[in-house]
Amino acid sequence: MNIMKYRKIWFGISLFIIIPGIISIVLWGLKLSIDFTGGSLIEISGSQDSAKVIEIVKNEGTEVASIQKTGGDSLIIRTKELPEDQHRKVKKKLEEELKVKETRFETVGPTVSKDITQKAFLLIGAASMLIVIFLAYSFRKVPKPVSSWQFGVTAVIALLHDVLVMLGVFSILGHFLNVEIDSMFVVAALTVIGFSVHDTIVVFDRIRENLIKRGSDDFEQLANDSVLETFSRSINTSFLTFLVLLSLYLLGGSTTQVFVLALLVGIATGTYSSIFNAAPMLVVWQNWKRKHKK
Repeated sequence: MNIMKYRKIWFGISLFIIIPGIISIVLWGLKLSIDFTGGSLIEISGSQDSAKVIEIVKNEGTEVASIQKTGGDSLIIRTKELPEDQHRKVKKKLEEELKVKETRFETVGPTVSKDITQKAFLLIGAASMLIVIFLAYSFRKVPKPVSSWQFGVTAVIALLHDVLVMLGVFSILGHFLNVEIDSMFVVAALTVIGFSVHDTIVVFDRIRENLIKRGSDDFEQLANDSVLETFSRSINTSFLTFLVLLSLYLLGGSTTQVFVLALLVGIATGTYSSIFNAAPMLVVWQNWKRKHKK
């Protein structure tokens, strides 16, 4: 099996997946939860009459930003930030007229939501920089003419591919299915980054070992052999992790579904990018360096 030979096909598949997501992000953005936008969330059980709920909440002087049906007979209502006295009035009215029970109430102020958003970008940026530095240092003894920085930069490009896929998928889901991302999505993104880099390092480490043994005369063949040597391990590990996450998604509660779905998407795309993107990108870079030197 020659994975490197068909690298243009693998890159094309990645672009085919990423481009619709980027278009969706540009057109519709991401559907953000109150963690990022600020506001109040009320979850009730016992009725899914969303029209009546909106009417009751509006009559109490509060505008409904969105209303979402969840599993069973529950509704999630999002409004602007509700003071406690206003929340008590809304809660009482809903209980009296619809005989429902409030199961959750959360309020996030605009200052807190802004702080969460800033930290989310900082965490992902810092993680990417640390990965480049760590890989460049760890692979510093790789035989020339291959540079240790190539491994670090390529790994970050591969993980950015995974993050873009995740964002694109959730942008599309947010527009068509009202799936919102919350602070746990950031945790999922960082987890996926860690998993993706771990998988990529396994492949890169085998490339380094083979470079020491065989030299870099035929780097493309060496990279292909290294990927094939780690192929079964990567697929088996990811498949078992995917099965566990799928069970959590299907059997777990609605509060963890977005988090688990993000992990499912990230694990799948992370495995793909580690095998079919990271090593082929190294080959493309190394081939370009050789041509440039000639």
